Amino acid sequence: MQTRATAVQPSLPSTALPSADWADAYEIETQRAFSDMNAAALCIEGRMPRWAKPLLWLRNVIVAPFGLKPGDQRVVQAGVDHIDFFPVLSETDEQIVLGLDDRHLDFRILLERRTSQGGACYRLTTLVDRHNMFGRVYLFLITPFHKWIVRSVLTNAL
Repeated sequence: MQTRATAVQPSLPSTALPSADWADAYEIETQRAFSDMNAAALCIEGRMPRWAKPLLWLRNVIVAPFGLKPGDQRVVQAGVDHIDFFPVLSETDEQIVLGLDDRHLDFRILLERRTSQGGACYRLTTLVDRHNMFGRVYLFLITPFHKWIVRSVLTNAL
């Protein structure tokens, strides 16, 4: 049984964001059971490590002059299911897709579950469609932190 999230090869193109030109994916096996994919996504989102909060604050300060809103200031649409400030774009028994579109890039968070010998295997894939040079530079700069945070969140949640 895996106790840490490990990097796996993402699949492109993906129906969750067919235009994605960047992706990464991590998997972890767990015996933990969730009633549905929304519950699993809520658990993962709620496990942001304390050390990541200053990094997110710094990200918000740096991108503010470029007109990007911090996640906690995004408008939550009435009547649309959300996990934190991420709209749920689709959900099935084995998959949930969250995502946002912005001027510099569109992204999707794809959480998939499949049965394994030890319980369940969860794969978290991040898909990104970079629209311009700012999107490319932004993603290049945050990728090391993104990988560190995603591994930690999955490991701590599941």
